[in-house]
Amino acid sequence: MSACLFCRIAAHEVPAQIIAEMPDVLAFKDVNPQAPTHVLIIPKRHLGGMPDLTDEHAGLLAQVMRLANQLAQAAGIATSGFRLVVNSGPDAGQSVAHVHWHLLGGRRMAWPPG
Repeated sequence: MSACLFCRIAAHEVPAQIIAEMPDVLAFKDVNPQAPTHVLIIPKRHLGGMPDLTDEHAGLLAQVMRLANQLAQAAGIATSGFRLVVNSGPDAGQSVAHVHWHLLGGRRMAWPPG
C-alpha cells in the first residue's frame, strides 16, 4: 500500500526516528508526543485496523508485546508504569489507517483517558 504513510516508514522511504525493529514490526518516535516517552509500534505489513487482525497474526502480536516491553525497559518506565494504546477507527481517534500501538510513559496518566 504505497500511499500509506506507515507502510512508507516501514519501507524506509519516509524518514522517521526509528528506535527499534524486529522481523515483522517497527518502532519509531511519535512526531507529536503526548508524553515524555511516546513511541509508535507498527506492523511492517499493511493492516488497516484491529478488525483486520486474525489468528494468523498471533506471532505479530507477540512481537508487538515483546517490543513494547523492551522499549519500556530501555526508557526506564517499565516499573513506574506505561500505557500501550491502540485506537481503531475514526471514532476512537485513529488518524492513520494502519494499525499501530502507542507506547506512552514518563508521566502520570489520568483515567479515564478519553
